[in-house]
Amino acid sequence: MAVITHIGLAVDDLNKAIEWYQNTLGFKLIAGPYSFSQEEEDSENMTNDLLGKHIKKMRNAHLTADNQVGIELFEFQDPKTSMKQKQIYEAGFFHICLVVDNVEEKAKEISRTGGIIRSDIWNTWPGKPYHLVYCEDPFGNIIELYSHSTELMYGNKET
Repeated sequence: MAVITHIGLAVDDLNKAIEWYQNTLGFKLIAGPYSFSQEEEDSENMTNDLLGKHIKKMRNAHLTADNQVGIELFEFQDPKTSMKQKQIYEAGFFHICLVVDNVEEKAKEISRTGGIIRSDIWNTWPGKPYHLVYCEDPFGNIIELYSHSTELMYGNKET
């Protein structure tokens, strides 16, 4: 069995993203920010191997949630992070999901702090207190908010 340890997100301003994820969503900064410059590193380094030699300069930081699942934020400086939003139907990851105490209040807070509420709040199981909403952070990343864990939201649902 595999477990999720972290998700990497590209942002156009690392410092603002760190502050936003800490203040709005309660993540804790555990490492960084770090800077990488290809000019200053060995040509056989790990960053080049993982991300490719076309990444000349970047910054990153690691944050963690209360359940020890993290977010690694990347600010690519050369080439510069593009804030062009991909379409959700294109292949690849298109959102992260967080369990929060109050879906409605957290969505409002996201909106107040520069994000966007993308959908209505939906009840996934009539008669049960299971709610979700799609939002977006100020950096263009879609964040889904759940009122309960995935297991409770869908695990015992009758088909």
